[in-house]
Amino acid sequence: MPESVQGRRLNLWCPAVYCITVQGKLDADRAAWFDAVELVVCGEQTTLTGLVVDQAALHGLLARVRDLGLPLVEVRWLAEHH
Repeated sequence: MPESVQGRRLNLWCPAVYCITVQGKLDADRAAWFDAVELVVCGEQTTLTGLVVDQAALHGLLARVRDLGLPLVEVRWLAEHH
């Protein structure tokens, strides 16, 4: 059963906008790993925001974060995309 996030339904197969915050600054080479997401560096953290097609793609992004050795600070679901 999908979870409810502030009254909205979250499921495995719908596109949604996510915000992922990691510890560290991404240089241009590392940023290239994250096509189609907006990267914002603020201090010692980088925030990646963008449309993710489904939960499998979200896990793919998180695997890239892991593979780059970036500590994960936060993952936030912002909105379902229609």
